[in-house]
Amino acid sequence: MEGGRVHEDRADALFHALSDRTRRDIMRRVLAGEHSVSALAAKYDLSFAAVQKHVAVLQESGLLVKRRSGREQLATGDVDAVRAVSSVLAELEQVWRGRIARIDELIAT
Repeated sequence: MEGGRVHEDRADALFHALSDRTRRDIMRRVLAGEHSVSALAAKYDLSFAAVQKHVAVLQESGLLVKRRSGREQLATGDVDAVRAVSSVLAELEQVWRGRIARIDELIAT
């Protein structure tokens, strides 16, 4: 059961990180290519500190990876983490499709 809990905790972190439109937009940018946090901050009408907090949430969830290059912090998206989000959604779709199949069976009888 512990593995299921870890899986659910991971899903919670991923979906929490993606629940904010600014963070989703940051993800679109860093999945397209590596960006410095300061360049990301320049794209938004937010303080640098606010963008840093969004980046931190994405990093803590595993969706974004940061590395230091000199004085800059560079951010890139983690494709495997995005695939994990997709996997959770696919799992939910399977449950839904199973329900539809059962309804179809009931109607056919």
